[in-house]
Amino acid sequence: MMDATSEAGVLHPYWPRDLLIPTYVANDRSMSEILVFLFSVSGVFMLVTWLITGQRERLGTWRRLAVCWFAVCGFVHGIIEGWFSLYYDVIAGDQSFLSQLWKEYSKGDSRYIIADNFTVCMETVTAWLWGPFSLWAVFAFLTNKPYRFVLQLIISIGQLYGVVLYFYTEHRDGYSHTELGHPIYFWFYFTFMNMLWFIIPLMLIVDAWKQLSAAQTHTDNTKPKRN
Repeated sequence: MMDATSEAGVLHPYWPRDLLIPTYVANDRSMSEILVFLFSVSGVFMLVTWLITGQRERLGTWRRLAVCWFAVCGFVHGIIEGWFSLYYDVIAGDQSFLSQLWKEYSKGDSRYIIADNFTVCMETVTAWLWGPFSLWAVFAFLTNKPYRFVLQLIISIGQLYGVVLYFYTEHRDGYSHTELGHPIYFWFYFTFMNMLWFIIPLMLIVDAWKQLSAAQTHTDNTKPKRN
């Protein structure tokens, strides 16, 4: 992807090509460094959580994977997206590692580099609600709290709602903030990485629905009958 020159004469790699980003400073970290960091830390969260859940015999493979998912969500929402929610207005010119991560991701969706109103609001809610709630869900499943599936349902509905709005708003904009069809920036960054927060929460919503319905059925069947 060729760099474009904004009206202020600043080279940048984002779409649309005439986007004005006067404070933009190019990353000095490579794509591989950034992606290795993201997936390595996510992998550590998954591995540690997998090992911890293995000490709970009552948790099956599917449930352990779900808890690992919430642990990764705690990291991504709380740290990665939390950074964006705090520093969205300076990311374009900032060279902190997490700012560079967002500048790299913005090649797939430039709404982040220009601090689009929807993106800032959506990411702030995600960071400060679903981040802590995800870690709470990990704790709830590890300690067998009775409200664990309520948390799973609330978090997953919030995530699903957010990603649907994320895709739909860009669709209505005609995918003007991404290089449509690009194998990395469109298909991997914009599509694949976000579809995870569509598919997995949808599965967890169905799972929570079944668990809560079974619990309510049991409660209804064990209530003493009135004469």
